[in-house]
Amino acid sequence: MKRTDIFPMPEYFDRYINLAEDTDLQEALKISLDELNYLPLDQWRQIGDKVYAPAKWTIKDILQHIIDTERVFMYRALCFARGETARMPSFEEDEYARNAAGVNRSLDDLIEELKIIRASAIAMFHSFTDEMLLQTGLSFKGTYSVLAIGFIIAGHQRWHFNIIQERYASLANG
Repeated sequence: MKRTDIFPMPEYFDRYINLAEDTDLQEALKISLDELNYLPLDQWRQIGDKVYAPAKWTIKDILQHIIDTERVFMYRALCFARGETARMPSFEEDEYARNAAGVNRSLDDLIEELKIIRASAIAMFHSFTDEMLLQTGLSFKGTYSVLAIGFIIAGHQRWHFNIIQERYASLANG
């Protein structure tokens, strides 16, 4: 199923979903996995633990956030696909970031974990039938489908990589 098969488009998460290609979900997730092989790691190493403004996350914190968020959304997708009717809880991303200590990890370690998580997501979404992909569930941000979650995962990564390019790249060599 494709991005354009998402109906209704969930508010708030549409900003992530619309960054993913309008292709088959499996292809969109594989593209997002492939993108991890072409990251500007030399530039990111030059940036190190610099941030573009006080109280902003480091690049390592952003990577840890992507990993944590993907795990949360994979759980939600599994729950919705299996017919869970309970509202999924929110998670406080800043609290997660503070407690994860991503800054203490290497870029290579974080990227490797992200690749493993993404491969796991690809396998999980591959196991879902079209009917499961169209299942919806409730979260703190409203109702959305398993299919939407798959595209949220692909687009969320791009959202943050765009932020890194826009706001952090100028910190290299500086």
